This record gives sequence, structure tokens and C-alpha cells, in this order.
Amino acid sequence: MVIVVTGGAGFIGSNFVFHMLKEHPDYRIICLDKLTYAGNMSTLAPVMDNPNFRFVKEDICDRDAVFKLFEEEQPEIVVNFAAESHVDRSIEDPGIFLTTNILGTQVLMDACRMLMNKENSTFKRYHQVSTDEVYGDLPLDRPDLLFTETTPIHTSSPYSSSKAGADLLVMAYNRTYGLPVTISRCSNNYGPYHFPEKLIPLMIINALHDEMLPVYGDGLNVRDWLYVEDHCKAIDKIIHNGRVGEVYNVGGHNEMANIDIVKLILAELGKPESLIKYVEDRHGHDRRYAIDPTKISQELGWSPETKFADGIKKTIHWYLENQAWWQPIIDGEYQDYYEKMYSKK
Repeated sequence: MVIVVTGGAGFIGSNFVFHMLKEHPDYRIICLDKLTYAGNMSTLAPVMDNPNFRFVKEDICDRDAVFKLFEEEQPEIVVNFAAESHVDRSIEDPGIFLTTNILGTQVLMDACRMLMNKENSTFKRYHQVSTDEVYGDLPLDRPDLLFTETTPIHTSSPYSSSKAGADLLVMAYNRTYGLPVTISRCSNNYGPYHFPEKLIPLMIINALHDEMLPVYGDGLNVRDWLYVEDHCKAIDKIIHNGRVGEVYNVGGHNEMANIDIVKLILAELGKPESLIKYVEDRHGHDRRYAIDPTKISQELGWSPETKFADGIKKTIHWYLENQAWWQPIIDGEYQDYYEKMYSKK
């Protein structure tokens, strides 16, 4: 089996590469990544010598490069993690999100169509990795409400709009061209190799440096947290056994307010809560996400295995032991961005 994984040098994509090479050692995994600020070659160091792994530095929006790669490798499955993914950055510059997340998806699916239409084609599946943010948000006072696969799309940011647009395009390619597709929409991931601008790694690293921990608004925004390894296992099941043309929600059964996450990290590291600094809220900040993963549980037998209490300890421990991975990131261009975004009064 040959699988192309786009965005494989990023957080979730790299963890998926590791998972697939471990669980399916006879598969050939091709990682296609542009290596933007969030892509990191050092992340892939553990697998660079694996004979069943190949890294290709290209942009998914580069039609010629993508078609050339697909002609060379003849992948049977394509899993698209490649995306601009940070809400704050999408507010600052929406254009790059629309280009990468929608037009890049189109290029990938056109290349898959090329493979599908070949004589004796072995192409099996295009899988789009999406987000629960396409559903908008839920009220804090209705804990009974959860996102299901039939929840209407109702986006709040340029990022979520670009992901929703890509999802709609994926389903259109299935109906119009017969392209075999699936989509997964996951809740907030956490775990190793998470880029330092995201909530959990940002709070861990700042706390380690005794620097202020910026919390948007009142800190009561609720997210459902999913350990990244559990997410990778879900996608593995979907690409092998999920029904073509279907959406699967992947959730962690773990809702927590942002401020509670921050306080938990401080307590685990033995740091004072006086490091917390409330900053101006994000524009259009969704109040609550909560996913109902009943469909994937019933159809594919998947459920989250990692309890948050265990997962967050493993995550904190990983950052304590892997400063050589994250220190160069925060010493580089990210620092200017960090100072810009979190200097608000």
C-alpha cells in the first residue's frame, strides 16, 4: 500500500506518519510538505532512515509538482493534513488560508481523479482531515448539545470557513466525479510536536520560563480535547474501513474550559497562578465545542483511549524532555509573532 500524507511535517500529520509506519510496516508512506513555519524537518528525524518513508518538499497548490509526484508514486490513498490552521493568523491574513485550504485541496483531488481514471487503477481513497470548528459553537449553558455529522455548518473565522469550503468541495467531487472520499472532523488535539503557538504547548513553555500565560477574554471558552495518537488511530480506521462519501466526527469526550487547562498545567509544573494574564478576546471567539463520536464508535469500533489526566501529563513530560525540538522554534520567527499577538492589554 502506498499512502501520500500531506502536511506530514506538522503536528498531527507527523504523528500520523509515525503511527502508520509502526502499525503498517509494509506500507510505503510519502510525506508531502511545503515546510511553512509550522512544518519542521526535525520532527521527522525518527523516520528519515526508514526505507518505506519518503519526504518531498512541495506545495499542495503546485499543480505540476503534485501531479508529477502522484504519477511517480501511484498512491492508493491520500490523506490531507496540509492546512493553514491557526485562527489568529487567519484573522490577520485570510487569503493564504483560502488558497492553501481550498485551492490546495482541489489540486490534490484533481490529481486523485487522474489516478482514478487510469486503466487498471488501484486508487482507493482521498481523505480530508477537517475540524469541529466548521460547526461554529455551542452555548455554554447547554451541555446536552453536541456536534453530530448532521449539524449545519456555521463558521466563525476565516480559518473555519476555509476548512468548511474544502469539506464542501470534497463532497462535491464525490457526487460529481465519483471520487472515493471520506472526511473526519476532530476536536482539539494535544500531544508531542504541537507547534508552540497553540494553547497547551504555549502555556507549558511560558510556564517553564516563568513568563506570563496569555488567556483570551474570561478564559471560559470550552474545548473538547483529543490526544493526537487517538486521532491517528481513528483516521487509520476511516481510510481502511470507513464508508465512502461519509463524514466521521472524532472527539475526545473531554470538555474543559481554557482557564482550567491553564491552571492544571501550572499546578503540574508547580508554578503560581499569578503568571496568568487575561488579554483582549479573539474576534468571533467560539464559546464551546463538543463532538459526538457515536457514528465512528458504532461503525468502526473507535473510541478515545487516552484519559486527559494521563494525556496532559505525558504531553508536559514530552515538552520537558524535548526542549531541543521547541527552543529553536521560539527563538526564531515565531517570537515576533508571539509578541505581536499577546502584547494586547
